[in-house]
Amino acid sequence: MIPFIMNPAYRHGAQTPWGGSALRSMFGKDTPDERTGESLEISALTGLESRDSSGTPLTELIERFGVSLTGTRAAGTFPLLLKLIDARDRLSVQVHPDNAYAAENEGKLGKTEAWLILKAEPGAKLVYGLLPGIGAETLRRELSRMFEPDAADRVEACFNSVFVQPGEVFYIPAGTVHAIGAGIVLYEIQQSSDVTYRLWDGMRRDAKGNLRELHIDHALNVIKPEALGESLSGVTLLDGVNARTIYIADEYFALERLAVRGVMPQVGDDGSFAMLTALGAGRLAGGEFNLSVRPGQSVFVPADAPAFDIVGKLDVIKAYVPDRDALRVELGARAADVAGLL
Repeated sequence: MIPFIMNPAYRHGAQTPWGGSALRSMFGKDTPDERTGESLEISALTGLESRDSSGTPLTELIERFGVSLTGTRAAGTFPLLLKLIDARDRLSVQVHPDNAYAAENEGKLGKTEAWLILKAEPGAKLVYGLLPGIGAETLRRELSRMFEPDAADRVEACFNSVFVQPGEVFYIPAGTVHAIGAGIVLYEIQQSSDVTYRLWDGMRRDAKGNLRELHIDHALNVIKPEALGESLSGVTLLDGVNARTIYIADEYFALERLAVRGVMPQVGDDGSFAMLTALGAGRLAGGEFNLSVRPGQSVFVPADAPAFDIVGKLDVIKAYVPDRDALRVELGARAADVAGLL
């Protein structure tokens, strides 16, 4: 099976009141409206499935081709979801459950995710964890008083914020309090789950004056107050003029950035499919195919794909289900610099 481009589904309008038009202006996406927050590049979510060039949804392709498509490490429920996100305004402050809590309370997978910043306006920032000394009970107390004067300032004072620049990578394990700030476009890789517990939305109201629904009890149940970090440096491996930076390799996904400066060979992996998102123009060339890619396009690489080359001068974001033991051996002592690998 040769690699193929996936056509995204979109979340927009009232679903993403914080969305904008950057996915169209930056990447030429055929977005539905001017409040399109998410391009689900490779998705098996019901009702939001990405499709191949013939219009076949990913779930049908998985049923048809099985492990030849997904690989042995990703057999069963399709494990990952790849998005591009445009945050014209700040998203709600939220937290995601782990697999155990999500299975018991939602009948779904939990959600660990990661972000790679693609664009950030001056002063753009993320909510990334809680400030030291702030726990679930402090948050519960402040949120219970959210309609009092100055309550918003007290709630906001609980959150840790970090300024961001394009190219930075952030790891968001389940239980981490987080929010994407205004003026940011990013790449997101996550477990294939739509379970989100909103903790705080800044008292924003819709056109009818309604506040967005919050899930405070669930959110406080799953928060890990100690979950706090900074942007990842990863481990960079050089091969001539090309570079491969490995940022994350946890039990759910690996995230890498490939800096291609001519020709970078790729080989198939029977254990996992791969997802490649182009940040420039280039092509994938193998004995049986020559596939051109534009900035912002995402390619599904089947597990039994033949060897091929990425050709051009571009960066490519790669996500897959890793063989962590093999990565530990490959990286040796440097494995400690890859999030989730040890």
